[in-house]
Amino acid sequence: MPRDINILARKNRSNPTTTESILWEALRGKRLKGLKFRRQHPIGRYIVDFYCPSERLIIEIDGLVHDTEDHKDYDHVREREIRAQNLRMKRFSNYEVENRLWWVLSKIDEITG
Repeated sequence: MPRDINILARKNRSNPTTTESILWEALRGKRLKGLKFRRQHPIGRYIVDFYCPSERLIIEIDGLVHDTEDHKDYDHVREREIRAQNLRMKRFSNYEVENRLWWVLSKIDEITG
């Protein structure tokens, strides 16, 4: 991993979005099924919102910017490259995390079996 991406990931961890903070509070310290999650974790040339190494699972939280055509194209390429590394990815919207956290956690629980 390039050093720059590690510095950027550290900076992102220091300045989480409100939605990232909400989900992190539910995942940190192995609070969900004893699973270890990392936040703002580098995967290749990308930084993912949350990563569970034992499940090879990435959780992404999408704000409104992800609805733009340019960002949809970027997300598609990014997701394809990440999945090519035999990693799984699940996306949730800011709205879902902020208003239906119980549902988001139940979906993560289902994915991790």
